[in-house]
Amino acid sequence: MLTHETVTKASQLRNLASELRTDIWSVKAVPALSAGFTTGLGLLVAQIAYGSLIFSGMLAPYASQGVGLVLFGNFAACLVIALAGGFRGAISGLSPALVIVMAQIGATMDAEGDGLFVTTSAALMIGAVATGLCFLLIGRYRLANLVRFIPYSVAGGFVAGIGGAVCLAAMSLMGADTDWRAIPALVEPSALWRWGPGAAFGIALYLAIKRWGHPLVLPVSVALAVGAFHLVLSALDISGDQAREAGLLLKSTSEGGLWPAFRPADLAQVDWTAIGIQFPSLLTLVLLALTVVIMNLAGLEMAANQDLDWDREFNASGLASVVAGLGGGTAASMIVPASLRSKLFGAATRLTGVVCALVIATALFLGDGMLELVPVPLVGGMLFFAGAGMLDEGLVRSRKRLPWSEYGIILLIVCIITAFGLFEGVGAGMLAALVFFAVRLSRVDPIQSRFTARERRSTKARPVPDRAILLEEGERVLAYRLRGYIFFGSVCPLADHLRKSLSGDSRPTCLMLDFAAVSGFDFSAVTVLARFLQSANAAGVQVVLSAPSEQLRTLLERNLRPPELAALRIEPDADRALERCEEIVIQAWNAKASLVGERRASLLDRAVDDLERHLERQMRFEDLMDELRNWLTPCRYAAGESLAGPGAPSQSLQLVTSGRASAHEAAGRRSRQYGPGDAIWPADPSDDKAPAVIADQPCETMVLAPDARRWLEEHEERLALKLYRYLLAGRFGAEPNGEG
Repeated sequence: MLTHETVTKASQLRNLASELRTDIWSVKAVPALSAGFTTGLGLLVAQIAYGSLIFSGMLAPYASQGVGLVLFGNFAACLVIALAGGFRGAISGLSPALVIVMAQIGATMDAEGDGLFVTTSAALMIGAVATGLCFLLIGRYRLANLVRFIPYSVAGGFVAGIGGAVCLAAMSLMGADTDWRAIPALVEPSALWRWGPGAAFGIALYLAIKRWGHPLVLPVSVALAVGAFHLVLSALDISGDQAREAGLLLKSTSEGGLWPAFRPADLAQVDWTAIGIQFPSLLTLVLLALTVVIMNLAGLEMAANQDLDWDREFNASGLASVVAGLGGGTAASMIVPASLRSKLFGAATRLTGVVCALVIATALFLGDGMLELVPVPLVGGMLFFAGAGMLDEGLVRSRKRLPWSEYGIILLIVCIITAFGLFEGVGAGMLAALVFFAVRLSRVDPIQSRFTARERRSTKARPVPDRAILLEEGERVLAYRLRGYIFFGSVCPLADHLRKSLSGDSRPTCLMLDFAAVSGFDFSAVTVLARFLQSANAAGVQVVLSAPSEQLRTLLERNLRPPELAALRIEPDADRALERCEEIVIQAWNAKASLVGERRASLLDRAVDDLERHLERQMRFEDLMDELRNWLTPCRYAAGESLAGPGAPSQSLQLVTSGRASAHEAAGRRSRQYGPGDAIWPADPSDDKAPAVIADQPCETMVLAPDARRWLEEHEERLALKLYRYLLAGRFGAEPNGEG
């Protein structure tokens, strides 16, 4: 029986075939053939240059087979990503960034003779398969969002540094000594004629493409350069063999086609110990390939103004790398400029990538005779072309967009990559970016707001004397609402600010810290906070924490001594924490007032007006209950029982006569507390977010049903108006005047 996954895959293949048939007979076919063919020719020359660089030095006798290895990887990537990716018109190939690492693997491989080539090829194939499996895991488990965070300055420095390294490698390939001590010798005529023409061609080609942007510029320029080079050789009466011996033309090193690069029997010559030694370099290759794909996808999204499914693109790139590795090729990825040109020239179809892959395949399977016609300066020029583009993008264009601090990171990375190496430069850039980030983040004030209990009170209903105490002593409660990520850079200024509040005569009785808006913290922040709590405890200030995370609570338990931990108070939300602070202040006032009678007398003087208003309100409420007794129904609730809200839908109005009840939002935070004389309005039964009113203690209410309320409106207008005046006065915080 077919599984759901099998049916889905079959449906996807049918849709792909249908899409290709439709595009073949559409107006996109001609632009796709043109763009695919010209891009394939340009890509072919660039990949030959990359292969020649990777298999140079001790591997130079195997350059043709090495080029075949690179071309097959290019062919597999171009075909698979074109068919499986989400971007129509995608063109893929070997990135210059990967070329540098691959060349380093080849140059440091500890093997000899034919075993050197086979071992190097096997290492690159293993790197391709490992890269593909990594990408497939990211796509399969939808982890793309976790690997998208690379600072722009680091990406720009990485691109520019790779560009500089590619240009230096091109000069070395053309016979120039790139050691810094040999810089004066580079401008001598004998040396300048070796690398100058290739460098001039590469830079001129880049400027021409940047100026006109036509897809024919690259293949036509390459064809003209090859033709002109051979005309000069003919004019100087230099044969092809003589030119190859002089290092002016590439040499053929294989007897047949470029692929396969070696036979399965040759695997017996693989030195697995040497490959094991290259494990750090292979890991570097995988991580670098991941970085390249991330930057390519981000750059393509920005340039094409199109959102891509990153998980799908990782799946496509992973499948392409696995196919390339298993087939005897290297890892490759999408090329942003070529892919973008497909869209700009109206060739946004999968056919473009397929045609480009077929161009590569034609050269791959026809043999390497054509390589003997390629001038070495042209190979160096193509490398200069790639390097100039990366230097322009990472070093020149970014200067107009970035502040000097960010641009300084790019310059730092470029210098370190040039002087020491690729990952030393990227590592230094990441470290510099993290330092800048930490400095900037530390400037964000972690204190969102500051208030006292006089400025803001909890929702707990309190008697008149307690309200008077809080009005007088509210400044003794100091509350801070914290925000953001608290770390070593921001916690010290925060702790210093809090310590200042503990000194002087205005020292608070209670200090509340609200962590509801805090997204996280590091261990340094916890240790500094623990030291502050010790200082507060020693100063006699009660600290109440609001909504701390479970992790913060656990770490505080590990960093505080038992007496200090016992003195700490923790509440689930700011309202409960503020209520706890109010209780502490009220208890402290009562303790002092019992010793000083004048304070209690002073409190009564200040509370007399509030007390009179409270008594008048209670008298009006009792009179109202007496007049409405024939239409009211008594109701009793136990502690924890629901009076109103989603748990107890009711259309009746309830008037509290005794006890306390609290309204809680859906998140559990208390929004109000009801006491005697308060009205609990009916909630909309269809509103799932309506607050739930729960009895805090046994309480009693008088219930006015909808039918009774309507009867009052029709037959007892005076009494109904009196009820509504009372309800509106309570709802808006005013006192009813008169009887209506």
